Amino acid sequence: MQNNSSSADRIREKKKLFLAREQRIIDAAVELFLESSIDRITVSKIAIRAGIGKGTVYKHFLTKNEILIRIILDYERNITKSLTEGIGRAGAGDSGAAAKSYFQSRLENPKLDRLTQQLEDRLIESGDVIEQVKELHQLRLSNEDALKGLTSKLIEGGVLEDVPPHFHYLACWALAQGAVELCFNKTWNNKMDNVALMEFITNIGVTMGNKGQYHSDESLSNKKSKS
Repeated sequence: MQNNSSSADRIREKKKLFLAREQRIIDAAVELFLESSIDRITVSKIAIRAGIGKGTVYKHFLTKNEILIRIILDYERNITKSLTEGIGRAGAGDSGAAAKSYFQSRLENPKLDRLTQQLEDRLIESGDVIEQVKELHQLRLSNEDALKGLTSKLIEGGVLEDVPPHFHYLACWALAQGAVELCFNKTWNNKMDNVALMEFITNIGVTMGNKGQYHSDESLSNKKSKS
């Protein structure tokens, strides 16, 4: 009985060390990709930064693309976790919590957000990470379904403008996307406090779809005809 327990402890410890080493590889890769061009970063360079042998990297990831998709998935899972928590708070009465969680998770680190988009662009036609790409798309579809349900309830409750639900969450995506790009715009990025600006944009994003802020052309025409 004691031997079985000791064996199980050793297996758990081995798995723990394996996962910690794997995370070291991912962290090293992210650091390097943020510092230099993606094409210039090789598996060898990642191994050196992680402080392990190149062969050890291949025990975790068979190709460089597997490292890229893991970075993307980790980032998307973080957004999903934050968004899920926000949706829960929104359902409990804090109507802007989901939008706030989304903006904060993306704008906390614009460099990383932009990097994951660049990595994804490279993997669009890659055939060696098909299953991982499917997982990424499934995560996004799940988030979209959750947002559609929440947004529909907020529209019915008179909190948000009565437009198709996807208008609201696509507007959030567009604002966050623009905010990320703004951080790298050569005209503006040396003239602003990025942290304060991202906070300001987040606050705008939380309330931008609230009831009373939008009027369609039809509603404006009706107002004019009544006056």
